Amino acid sequence: MAKRSTPELNASSMADIAFLLLTFFLLTTTMDQNLGMPRRLPPLIEDEQEKPPEINKRNIMQVRVNSMDLLLVNSKPMEVQFLKEEVKTFLQNPNNDGDKPEKEPKNIELIGEVLVGKGVVSLQTDRGTSYKMYMAVQNEIMKAYAELRDDFSISRFQSPYAKLTEDRQEAVRGVYPLNISEAEPRDKGKKGR
Repeated sequence: MAKRSTPELNASSMADIAFLLLTFFLLTTTMDQNLGMPRRLPPLIEDEQEKPPEINKRNIMQVRVNSMDLLLVNSKPMEVQFLKEEVKTFLQNPNNDGDKPEKEPKNIELIGEVLVGKGVVSLQTDRGTSYKMYMAVQNEIMKAYAELRDDFSISRFQSPYAKLTEDRQEAVRGVYPLNISEAEPRDKGKKGR
């Protein structure tokens, strides 16, 4: 009786197929990109003796988040969902109140002379502040600027900010410049920083 041989499977092309699949997935897969948050940095002070410009206290809105994720706006407790409207009211200063930012006339190309506020939103956190709370506060501040720019764009150009041409968007940014100051996070429990 003759011995039966077991049939063999030819696997020599498996490596080629695996390589082709790997190449296909590498070429067709997109990677997520962290875009970050756009911020305008202050100009570099070249002279060490030169001090940054003084800002009138009424032009600063202080937003603080402590290590327990509690929000204080100008030393008053506030829920995050109300921050956007508070920032909008502060930056608009519709009645030119004495406790809101000063306004100065500026001539902006494509718009003409308008009153531009000098308001700055100053954000400071504790090192123990959660990332979720930090991002929630940042989002509310950015929504306030976005809504102000949208409202102005619609009233001036009859179109939302996102649909404006680049030169018109730049003009609207001149009316509502993104003035956010982020201080270095404080250590929990330390005072005077």
